[in-house]
Amino acid sequence: MERPQEEMSFLDHLEVLRWHVIRSIVVVITVALLAFFFKSYIFKYVILPHTMGNFPTYKFFCEIGRFLGSETDFCNDRLPLVIQNRTMTGQFSATLWISFWTGIVVGFPYLMYEMWRFISPGLYEKERKMARGFISVTSVLFFVGVLFGYYVIAPLSIHFFATYSVVGGEQMVKNEIDIASYIDMLRSSVISCGLIFELPVIIYFLAKLGIVTPEFMRKYRKHAIIVTLIVAAIITPPDVASQVIVSIPILILYEASIFVAKYVQKRQKIKLN
Repeated sequence: MERPQEEMSFLDHLEVLRWHVIRSIVVVITVALLAFFFKSYIFKYVILPHTMGNFPTYKFFCEIGRFLGSETDFCNDRLPLVIQNRTMTGQFSATLWISFWTGIVVGFPYLMYEMWRFISPGLYEKERKMARGFISVTSVLFFVGVLFGYYVIAPLSIHFFATYSVVGGEQMVKNEIDIASYIDMLRSSVISCGLIFELPVIIYFLAKLGIVTPEFMRKYRKHAIIVTLIVAAIITPPDVASQVIVSIPILILYEASIFVAKYVQKRQKIKLN
């Protein structure tokens, strides 16, 4: 049985942290190995479908365009790009990286579990009870963000750059994209959204530490909107529609975070009284 965290020395903390990290690495590697074994399925049904015209997001925007009486590039059977490999180890490296990130995404709940096991002994019993849903909440928010990135941000970004041409609608310059570049865009879109959706959890702990208050967040709401638009411009293609689509959930998360900070503040006042 481990000693209470308040009685442990700094080296004891490092030892405990080391084993949490080791267990987390083992889980990530295990999932990564399984992903490597099923690489053909993952690439065929998860990684490469964004290059096909029948991807659900493209079909959705195609139907919207038809409903409005106009044909769009979203109605094409296939995007005007070719995924290619230009290095001897390119496909093998791509498989390794996809396996690794699959291990991170799939193993995320366990990573949060190990994190919680490390920090929870330093909390009071009441605080542990209040934050009992930490693993579930962080995991749900992360996976919702991952799905948003996969079905909204990634296809919009990939479609924009695949159909963009320096000479207007003519494809005089072919888009022959290296597989590493394609995977980088897909990965950054998915992982960044997963992390952005953790905003309410981050605000919860900042509010617990007294760094952030609901009054502070309301006061700087306009600044937050500007930052949100900047973030949306960075992670999406440079068109207004995509930026608005991305900005809406981020703003909703910001408003939800205000309620989280308000809840924490209310609980702390009750505790003081």
